[in-house]
Amino acid sequence: MSTSHAARDIDTSRPHSARMYDYYLGGKDHFEVDKLAAERVAEAYPAIFVCARENRAFMHRATRVLAREHGIRQWLDIGTGIPTEPNLHQVAQSVVPDARVVYADNDPLVLKYAERLMRSSPEGRTTYIEADVNDPQSLLNAPELAEILDLDRPVALSLNALMHFVTDAQDPYGIVRRLLEVLPSGSALALSHCTPDFDPETWQKVTDIYTSAGTPVRFRSQKDVARFFDGLDLLEPGVTVGHRWRPDAVEGGVPTDAEVSLWTGVGIKP
Repeated sequence: MSTSHAARDIDTSRPHSARMYDYYLGGKDHFEVDKLAAERVAEAYPAIFVCARENRAFMHRATRVLAREHGIRQWLDIGTGIPTEPNLHQVAQSVVPDARVVYADNDPLVLKYAERLMRSSPEGRTTYIEADVNDPQSLLNAPELAEILDLDRPVALSLNALMHFVTDAQDPYGIVRRLLEVLPSGSALALSHCTPDFDPETWQKVTDIYTSAGTPVRFRSQKDVARFFDGLDLLEPGVTVGHRWRPDAVEGGVPTDAEVSLWTGVGIKP
């Protein structure tokens, strides 16, 4: 699909989760309809900006840990979202310059900006494919994926702030299982997932806002998020709140668990 065709396919009549997330991160790649919906969420849950920042920070730390400590050189990042620097390939290639990254998303606006995702190090490779996590087989069969990733060698499956957009009726655990089963031993799952555990009333409001905007969501408990890691060897400290997963040294105040409201974890396939 060409950029011009992608631009024509962008629906600006209703908000989109990727563009709302861009707003939370202080980006500029969203429309008025996204801003209005995002501001409704922020009114109900003012810490949404903290949650979004901590989600990005977890992705950076998990990527570095997998590259430095577990020999990962390949990533499949699904639900990429609108590029925000440093992106996953930049983080990975800052540790291992030959890292290979495949990004996948089904939002035409992400495709429009996908050129940013292609700026690889000379030694590494990156590509972007238009695909939907709800159709894992088509995603795995994409020829662009086979050009970049060697599925005989470990791959990190990165699912950041994605699976809460997959409802129970869409079989979220089956989707993750299907994606992991084609990856060899030594592969990894890095996942973050919003949760109502610390403030159920607020998160019900957030659920209602997204659902009324045409984006069904299913925010899950720690127990339900931990199920995504069934059969994997969880890295310490297990499934924990985002800012508590192997935090870097920080200056200034630390957010509360309720502000972050994000379960995170990394597991290795035995």
